[in-house]
Amino acid sequence: MSDYILVLDEGTTSTRAMLFDAAGAFHGSAQEELTQHYPQGGWVEHDAAEIWDKTLACARGVIEKAGGAERIACIGITNQRETVVAWDKATGEPLARAIVWQDRRTEPFCVGLRAEGHEADVQKRTGLLLDPYFSGTKMRWLMDNSAEVRAAADRGTLAFGTIESWLTFKLAAGRHISDASNGSRTLLLELDGAQFDAGLCELLGVPHSALPEVVDMSGALAETSPDIFGRAIPITGLVGDQQAATIGQACLSPGETKATYGTGAFVLTNQGTQIPRSQNRLLGTVLTQIGGQRTYAIEGSVFVAGSLVQWLRDSLGIVDVASQTEELARSISDTGGVTIVPALAGLGAPHWRAEARGLISGLSFASGKAELARAALEAMAHQTHDLASAFAKDGTGWGTLRIDGGMSANDWMAQDLADVLNITVERPEFVETTALGAAMLAAAGAGMHPDLNVAAQAMRGTLSSFTPAMSDYVREDRLARWKKALAAA
Repeated sequence: MSDYILVLDEGTTSTRAMLFDAAGAFHGSAQEELTQHYPQGGWVEHDAAEIWDKTLACARGVIEKAGGAERIACIGITNQRETVVAWDKATGEPLARAIVWQDRRTEPFCVGLRAEGHEADVQKRTGLLLDPYFSGTKMRWLMDNSAEVRAAADRGTLAFGTIESWLTFKLAAGRHISDASNGSRTLLLELDGAQFDAGLCELLGVPHSALPEVVDMSGALAETSPDIFGRAIPITGLVGDQQAATIGQACLSPGETKATYGTGAFVLTNQGTQIPRSQNRLLGTVLTQIGGQRTYAIEGSVFVAGSLVQWLRDSLGIVDVASQTEELARSISDTGGVTIVPALAGLGAPHWRAEARGLISGLSFASGKAELARAALEAMAHQTHDLASAFAKDGTGWGTLRIDGGMSANDWMAQDLADVLNITVERPEFVETTALGAAMLAAAGAGMHPDLNVAAQAMRGTLSSFTPAMSDYVREDRLARWKKALAAA
């Protein structure tokens, strides 16, 4: 009997295979860290072959724990969005290192396109800004700078794709597809377009023939080759990580909002069937596509969240493990004026300043580990407050914020978000809602639930709430210090 949903959760720093049942209960996982390559400042790369090998090992490990492939009803895949893989369709092998979503190398190309006046039209059509964050400019860089990629394009064997596309190709005997949520992050798909747009491909210099077919996010999308796991397993859910977390938080009605705090921080508000048109440098994106019908979200993306704590741990030695930041934050009443602007990879929404760099202000001889750790956590609320202001100006103010991701397990940070935003913050008991959202899509796509709404209600789980308790004076002082530091960065 097929009891389980296998989720392949492809993050920035690790790959995981996770097991869920139709009620949303978690039944175990396997995880492998991914090597981070930094060839020079602002460049971030992954080895796509390593991603495949480690994903396959994790999947086989949890399938064995489940009792064999016959116990797996379906597979859902969720992934770090915007990361680009180039491979050869004939050999199935990568042609270059994958360029990661955090990578900033294509900023000069984006500057040129903006100078030529293309950004307004691109934003209207795709919901996105001309920024190195998105996949299309990374594809163009590979075309211009990799002889192997260019040669494959000349042979007609070049394939471009994001991580879910790469893994599906490897799992499903060369099926080259991408779901609409990931497709909407490329700069190459119009928000109301069924497939990648030839005109946008021409603008960015990306060969249309190298791109995958855009498909639904739930349903009979592909199936694995029988030799990989011992039998063919249907792939019934494909989704970018932030859309997956939005679904995992059951934000399926217009106005419902979630924030995920992982490597970066990402806020999405459900817009229903209305195509988002931000006037405040927020993004429009596809939230779901099922049966060819789309719903949309408006999104704000912060590049550095959990990676700031990782930097404090690995580069400065402030903490030994990330969880120590909560203990340090609680050990003092305030930061003593220390403020961190975590622009280690530039500033994302709503500022979009690729040239910005991180800054620590307000240091004195009294400043120590506790002050730096607390300031790092406070930066999460400060950045989220900037997003909240932009969302409100676009007419999508938040009544409640549902949070998830690894950092959200920190109770101090969750309360600080509620205090600085001055709204109720909700957190599910199971904070890995990215994987859960992929499981919901896969379960609905495999017929384990009649539709996504039923799947979400059945699988979501219980919640904790945090309510504001900060005085207006303290909040205003915090935000004033943040604005001053932000201007300096």
